[in-house]
Amino acid sequence: MCLCCETLSTPPAGPWHARRAFMLAAAGAALAGTPALAQVDVGRPSMARNLVPAANIEQAGVQQYAQLLAQARAKGALAGDDHAQLRRLRAIAQRLIPFTTPWNERAPQWKWEVNLIGSPQINAFCLPGGKIAFYTGIIDKLQLTDDEIAMVMGHEMAHALREHARARLAKSTGTGAALSIGAQLLGLGELGNLGARATTQLITLKFSRNDETDADLVGLDLAARAGYNPQASVALWKKMAAASKNQGGLSFLSTHPSGPDRIRILEANVPKVEGLYRASARRAGAVR
Repeated sequence: MCLCCETLSTPPAGPWHARRAFMLAAAGAALAGTPALAQVDVGRPSMARNLVPAANIEQAGVQQYAQLLAQARAKGALAGDDHAQLRRLRAIAQRLIPFTTPWNERAPQWKWEVNLIGSPQINAFCLPGGKIAFYTGIIDKLQLTDDEIAMVMGHEMAHALREHARARLAKSTGTGAALSIGAQLLGLGELGNLGARATTQLITLKFSRNDETDADLVGLDLAARAGYNPQASVALWKKMAAASKNQGGLSFLSTHPSGPDRIRILEANVPKVEGLYRASARRAGAVR
């Protein structure tokens, strides 16, 4: 019996059964850069990312995240641990994180963190190293359900897992600069100004169309495994398309353009992960 069939047919031993089965399959995968049980086709991650040291860009992400939280806290805009929406976000993240390891071998080392910032902006992101932030505007203005939040969060986590920022910075700075960008990102060495610009780009970086599709599909796969309805991905981007017609507060949409092609690709891939969603629902029912 194949591992996929075994995962779906064997009674779960506990809430971490799915994670163990998924990781076992990933360990036996060929060196194609895609987990063995992945139901979406995204291919290999960009080789350009190897020009930038992963540890350094992750450290830069952690530093920028700390600065952002400090600024929000100073303005009284950082949600406290008892905030209902923040508890909601963290509960969703706890369900997604166990399924990240097959997508990036460094993910278990990341100190995942989720915070909520009070702002009307329609925005959310995940910096390298697993640092997630949502703005209240994206939840309130779009009236996001838990399933839709999971799609946003999965998408942003996918950008970090697939190291899109690392690859984009390598491509934009050129090979020579990329080889020393670790020091630049941290403000060390002679090219500190470039480093400051690169660090700022970690939040505002506009990814390519391929990166966006990649993040959509990996996020869809993550969310389905965590028990979130994949149909919500289509509903989410229809909301995004409607919001893009309005004025103001469109930070997320400026770097994540919506459109019929995006929705069409998601619609084509939803059936591929529906089995994962149903299996997750069965496991959850068994645990209860």
